[in-house]
Parts: sequence; structure tokens; C-alpha cells
Amino acid sequence: MKIGIDARFYGPVGKGLGRYTQEVVDNIIKISEAQAADDPESGDDFQYVVFLSPDNFDEFTPASDRVKKVKLPCAWYSLSEQIVMPFYLWRSRLDLVHFPHFNVPILTPSRFIVTIHDLILTHFPTVRATTRGPWRYFFKNIAYRAVIFFALWRAEKIITVSEFSRSDIISKFGADPAKIVVTYEGVANLSKGRDSLFVAKLDNQETLAQYHIPHNFLLYVGNAYPHKNLENLLKVFSHLHAERPEFRLVLVGKIDYFYERIQAAARALNLWQTGNLNSPVIFPGYVPDAQLEIFYAEAKAYVFPSLYEGFGLPPLEAMAKNCPVASSDRASLPEVLGEAALYFDPEDTADMLAKIKMVLDDQKLREDLKRRGLDQAKKYNWWECANKTLAVYRAALKLND
Repeated sequence: MKIGIDARFYGPVGKGLGRYTQEVVDNIIKISEAQAADDPESGDDFQYVVFLSPDNFDEFTPASDRVKKVKLPCAWYSLSEQIVMPFYLWRSRLDLVHFPHFNVPILTPSRFIVTIHDLILTHFPTVRATTRGPWRYFFKNIAYRAVIFFALWRAEKIITVSEFSRSDIISKFGADPAKIVVTYEGVANLSKGRDSLFVAKLDNQETLAQYHIPHNFLLYVGNAYPHKNLENLLKVFSHLHAERPEFRLVLVGKIDYFYERIQAAARALNLWQTGNLNSPVIFPGYVPDAQLEIFYAEAKAYVFPSLYEGFGLPPLEAMAKNCPVASSDRASLPEVLGEAALYFDPEDTADMLAKIKMVLDDQKLREDLKRRGLDQAKKYNWWECANKTLAVYRAALKLND
């Protein structure tokens, strides 16, 4: 049977969705190859057609003759995605297609499954979450609701990444509970103490000095969309810095429209100035993984003030790197992080400040959060996520396990 996977998000070009797509695609192919090698008679006889964008086509290099690559010149959320992409799907004669995001072409000619990570655009329908003007955003939001409703209605199976998101999808769109399967995301490259840092051959202090980061700092890694609630984190940090001027707040993420807005908010609070290397808030931009390892190792705490997450991979990755986590208590975060984080109300700046101080001042608590964090991160792996995704393929195709 021939299965198509929309992998236009594959790799760093797709950010968080890119990580999910890459790990699922790569691991599904590895599992299929391993099954065929172990027992050719019992393994799934699946052929995969992987659709990629011109930006990531060369990045995907499968060493398997059961995989075919197709370059798809259709941008995400575009008109060509709705009109041109169905032709490519039809031409490939697919038995099933997996869309790893809600943006399913309404004219999709074959059976499909869809992964719905969250309903952020439903909960935060604000022009602050877009670079478009108000009217364009208004029509974009209508199109989003129409596309996601169609995807949920026509999909053979619906994958989501937490029980919270499953309940949210049922509540907001009345989706059939029997069609929804939860497959938790995974955590790659679990920390093995300082071994990974030695492999990277990087010196901790030299790396921090390169980015002008002092020894005492709080860390956030991720994007700067409005629901991430970084404005409140800045307000909290302004109070912390007034009491403890030796501390810095490091916000790691590619500088884009949304990070520029956070920089403006930091400037208004007198926490950041362009070109000032001693600013209380530091924006290093994109940081390579090897150097990011050192950020996690040296940070006093990772702070995650998000108002809404379908899964919440960033704080889980911080836990895997042995960094204590102070997290928002909203949405899926308590479900995913369990008892391994210190929680705060993300809209209560006094509570957020108090919990951050607890992590900074209580060494026993810090060590306990590190230990529990490593244990929690080990519960999630991409191999298991891909294995469950393969089971969904079989169920959608009405195959016996």
C-alpha cells in the first residue's frame, strides 16, 4: 500500500512542527525497515511518498527504496495548497495521506489522517498573532475554521498530542471521540550529564562570553507568539532584576516580527537597548544545538510562562538537559510535565515571581526538580510516537495489527 506524508514542514524550516514532522517521518521509515529486515512476511508492505517543499527537499535523504520524494511547490496556508496540491496527491495514487498539521486541502482525493496539535487560533483569535492587517486576518481566521472543520469531519483518524488537546477538539468542534488517538511527542538527545558537552568540544564560559551572558541567568527557548506570554515574563523579571541586578533573562529564538515586538516591550521597561551588551535582557537570536546545551547546563532555571500549549515540548526538552523548570499551570502542561515542574499562574505576576525565587533560592528544590525532570523526560520518545502513528495508519486502512 502507498502512504503519502505531507512533509513540507520537515526540519528546522518548520520550527516546532518541523521537529514533529521530521521525527515522525524518520522513525516511521526506520521502523518499517527494521520490521522488513526482521521478518519480511509479517512487516507492513508500505511504500511512502514524502512530499517536501523546495526549501527542505535536499535536506531529506532517506536510505530506503520504499521511499519516494516529491517536490511540492505549494506554500503553507496558500491558495495553491488548496488547488494545486490535490493534483499531486491524485497523481501519486495514494491509499492514505498523513497531514501533520490542520492545513488539509479540501479537495484531497484520497483517504487521510490529520494531526491536530492544538487549537491556539481558536482560543487566541487576535490580530496580535499575525503580521497581516485586521481584515486579512479576519478572513484568514474564517478559512482556518473551515479547513480544520473539514479536516476533522473527513479524516479517517485524528491524531493529537495530549489528552488535553483531545478534549479541546471534542469540545470546540464536536469531533467524534472514537476517531481521535493521542500520541505523545518525544524528547530527542536526552542529557547524559556533561558527556554531550565534551563531545561538542565547547567551553562553557567561552560560549557564555560569546553571547555576553553572565553566570546568573534565567532561560527561555522558543518562539515569541502572543500566547507564549513573554510580556508578563518581562514584567516579572523587571521586579526580580530590581532586587537582584546580577541576574539576566536570556530569550532564545530567531529574531522575527514577534521577537522584535518583545524587544520593544523590553525597551519600554528599560531592560534592553540595541547594542548595549550589558542589558538585563539578552536576545541571542538563533543558537546552534551544541551551544544551546551549554545554555541549559548553566541556566539557573528554565521559565515557561505560556497561556496555552497542546503538548509543551520546550520545557520537557529543558528537563532532558538537566535544567530545573518553572512552568505555567495552564492547558496541557501539568499533564505533560507531571510533578517535575514548579507551577505558577501565568497571569498572576506575583505568583510567577514568587515561584521563580523559590527555584533560585532553594538548592534542595532545584536538585529535586532536576532529578524529577530527567525522569519525566524519559517517559517520552519519538520511536514510540512513530510506532503509534504507524498503528493509526493500519487502523485507517482497516488492516489487522
